[in-house]
Amino acid sequence: MTAPAAALQKALFEAVNGDLSAALGGAKLFDHSPENVPFPYVTFGRTSVYDWATGAENDAEQLFTLHFWSKSEARKEMLDAMDLVSTRLQDAALALDEHHRANLRLEFTEARYDEDLSACHGLLRFRAVTEENA
Repeated sequence: MTAPAAALQKALFEAVNGDLSAALGGAKLFDHSPENVPFPYVTFGRTSVYDWATGAENDAEQLFTLHFWSKSEARKEMLDAMDLVSTRLQDAALALDEHHRANLRLEFTEARYDEDLSACHGLLRFRAVTEENA
């Protein structure tokens, strides 16, 4: 059985990677910040999984974050990518192996310029509830 968090990350990758690649030019969604990758790009951040198992059902609540990175001092490039992803995930039919998406919503958005990194950094935090297939 695939862990709900791993299944969700795989489904998210499949749902948004093509759109991001088309919009930003090439592979742009990564597990972590790769070395020497050209900006802009997106990385998976923190994931927290909360067990909602009831004995008869194996459900989970997940909080996950996507990090957006851009070297453009103007935030438009990053904000456009963030909007693309949040819009794409809003009604996405996600393939989750042994689970299905019961709920997925955007909980938090942040965009800022990080002077230390000389880069714009954006965050999208989502809450997902997944249920085990019957």
